[in-house]
Amino acid sequence: MANHKQDVLIPPRLKAGDHVVLVSPASPVSTQWVEGGASVLRNLGLVVEYGAHVYDVDHTLDYLAGKDEDRLADINNALRDPGIKAIIATRGGKGAYRIADGLDFEAATKRPKLLIGFSEITILHMALLKNCGLIGIHGAAWDESFGAETAASFVKAVTTTNPIIVRAATDEPTHVLTTHGKAQGVLIGGNQDSIATGAGWVLPSFDKAILLIEATNLRLGHIDRQLTMLIKTGIIQNVVGVAIGQYTDCGSATDPTTDVHCTEIDILRDRFRLLGVPILGGLPIGHGKNPIAVPIGTAATLDADNGTLTVAAGVK
Repeated sequence: MANHKQDVLIPPRLKAGDHVVLVSPASPVSTQWVEGGASVLRNLGLVVEYGAHVYDVDHTLDYLAGKDEDRLADINNALRDPGIKAIIATRGGKGAYRIADGLDFEAATKRPKLLIGFSEITILHMALLKNCGLIGIHGAAWDESFGAETAASFVKAVTTTNPIIVRAATDEPTHVLTTHGKAQGVLIGGNQDSIATGAGWVLPSFDKAILLIEATNLRLGHIDRQLTMLIKTGIIQNVVGVAIGQYTDCGSATDPTTDVHCTEIDILRDRFRLLGVPILGGLPIGHGKNPIAVPIGTAATLDADNGTLTVAAGVK
């Protein structure tokens, strides 16, 4: 099994004329949403193709973008196609965990190409890192409606070999979790729910890595249980730093039988302090405002004192 201690596979950067394919590995997506991302890609001079099942909806489990075998086939066909230079997930949602271990890792090793996505797509990034060391991009084909910095970060992440510098934002709630110190290691992670779901079967080694973590729509108990599991199983016990992104729409659900005053910030502080490593919070990475695209699986420096996360390019 490959992990971050072995040589990583860095895909070629995207350039005008390259063919990319849009796929839906998780939940269904609207035509309007897909075309918004396609427009961004075409503006970069890329040739956009569509997976055969990009608009599918499973008739029984309609939170899935078609049957497992069809969603998997779209990704694997793209991994095997020498003419495709990047695979771009239309959205996250649910369901990528059902197909993560079925990816064609041999094809991904033979022809390294970018997998771009975030949220639920984290589990696919983890599977590719574990099995063949393939670098991915935690992000999406964001346009200017997400903010100029967000749009520019996507372009930079997929077209240039310059490092990505992410600065903590003081208006992000997780900013108060920042401690002190500096850490260097491979940046691994993404969405908390997907990381926890992959425990025991699809996660790469996090030893000596910087853990990147963000979440959306998790209740306090979910956050606590998942982080406690990741710590007590030893999965993240030996990380050298923690980079905390956006925890969006998280917290306590309305329950008239309880009187809970703590927040997700209290849970995160309580759990991550056990690791005894530098923590940088407030990173605009995730499901919140002005999200920044970053490579997953490359060398990074976390500087809690200066409020920056510097990540080596995910393309060459």
